[in-house]
Amino acid sequence: MRRTGHLRRVSRVAVQDPLYFITTCVDDHKDILASDDAVAILVRTWHKGRSLYGWATGSYVVMPDHVHFFCRPGPEAVSLSRFVGKWKEWTAKGIVGAMSRPSRVWQREFFDHILRSEESYSEKWNYVRENPVRAGLVASAEEWRYSGHIHFP
Repeated sequence: MRRTGHLRRVSRVAVQDPLYFITTCVDDHKDILASDDAVAILVRTWHKGRSLYGWATGSYVVMPDHVHFFCRPGPEAVSLSRFVGKWKEWTAKGIVGAMSRPSRVWQREFFDHILRSEESYSEKWNYVRENPVRAGLVASAEEWRYSGHIHFP
C-alpha cells in the first residue's frame, strides 16, 4: 500500500444524521488558542458554519494548542473536509490579523471520528471537557473558560 503522508477521509458515510467528533492542532503545537481573543474568533466562525456551509457545531473545548468539537451536517452541507478546511482558513485569518501570529496557524490534517449508535455524545463530551483538568490547567472542568456549546449541547 502506498502512503500519501496524510490521513484519508471516508468518502461515504452510511450513518443517518452522523455526529462527528473533530480534533485539530496548532502548527508546531504552539500555545496560542487559550485566550479570549482566539476563542472569540473560533466561536464566531463556528456560528457562521451553519449558514455558510450547512454544518452545526455542538460542544467544544479549546486547549492552548488544539481544539475538540462536535459537528453535524445539515441537508445542504458541504463535505466535512471542506467545512473544516474553511473553518481553519477563516479562523487562521482572524488569529493572524488580531494576534499578530505567523500565517500558518493550523496543522494541515485533522482527526475525525463518527460517533456510532452505541457511543454516547454525553459520555464523549464529558471525557473531552475534562481535558483541561488532565492537562493540569484547572482543578475542575467548570473552571475552564474556553469550552461551551454553539448550535446544540
